[in-house]
Amino acid sequence: MRGSDERSEGLFSYVSCEARVPADHPLRPIRAIVDEALEVMSPAFEGLYSKIGRPSIPPEKLLRALLLQAFYSVRSERQLMEQLDYNLLFRWFVGLSMDAPVWDATVFTKNRERLLAGDVAAKFLATVLGQPKVKALLSDEHFSVDGTLIEAWASVKSFRPKDGSGEPPGPGRNGDRDFHGEKRSNETHASTSDPEARLYRKGNGQPAKLAFMGHALMENRHALVVNVRLTAATGLAEREAAVSMVEAIPGRHRITVGADKAYDTKDFVANMRSLGAAAHVAQNTSNRRSAIDGRTTRHPGYTVSLRIRKRIEEVFGWIKGAGLRKTRHRGTARVGWMFTLTATAYNLIRLPKLLAAA
Repeated sequence: MRGSDERSEGLFSYVSCEARVPADHPLRPIRAIVDEALEVMSPAFEGLYSKIGRPSIPPEKLLRALLLQAFYSVRSERQLMEQLDYNLLFRWFVGLSMDAPVWDATVFTKNRERLLAGDVAAKFLATVLGQPKVKALLSDEHFSVDGTLIEAWASVKSFRPKDGSGEPPGPGRNGDRDFHGEKRSNETHASTSDPEARLYRKGNGQPAKLAFMGHALMENRHALVVNVRLTAATGLAEREAAVSMVEAIPGRHRITVGADKAYDTKDFVANMRSLGAAAHVAQNTSNRRSAIDGRTTRHPGYTVSLRIRKRIEEVFGWIKGAGLRKTRHRGTARVGWMFTLTATAYNLIRLPKLLAAA
């Protein structure tokens, strides 16, 4: 018998969001990990808020919502608020009831700025990695490092001379701008949209873009991100950030650090050795002599490091697919905060399977 196409709208609902989410949904183990980390961070949140005044968006709910934005590649916070209004799965993960009102997008953004000031993203990453069951998955001896370009939220047309000279773009929404014959550099020019972004190209034959540079340190046992940095895009940024992240590894035991050919320089190898790390860097022998010699390449672990370090490209691929191929934020502080949180989201996506197999 064919059912009738009639709308059945009830005045009351007796089914909670919890009952609507399947027991085997992938977000359930992720939320358990997130809730445990947020409970540990609760004292840190207290210091960010006044004891008096009107209650703001709870930081726990705000962070869960931002994680959803990374998990599902929601392109803007305004669209995120829209989905929170009707998506029961999103409501359940964030911790909103069926009838709870959704925040205004502007209010949500304003409250996110408070977490930026408290460096909450870095603390959240450290807290997730510090859970005993997660810490048991991490290698403390073998790591890989790499960097990637994060395209800035600024057009090359905004790259204007710092002294105010130069022709502005033509009239209209996307006016023409002729750069032929004009010499542009980061010393003489800056973006009017995001002055902290720098014009940079990754290699020969690649287009120059206004960008930042994101860096990640990955442990080699299960390819989880253990540290991140975001810096200005310069030719030395990758190696300088790598030294900083390796230096922050706790303990002073012997470790290995895998990297690609861009790190094959005498200074980088010397810096690694001074930190007690063996630089397992891919040799760059194109019209030059490699800084890596037989003292390193003769060990079987060198070949293993070169094979495993390629997995760091999976990290950058996921992060860019989650909305950071071209950032929606401006300034090193904001872009770096979101880069760190998105790296944490990458770990959270992978942890349930790793913990189940452990």
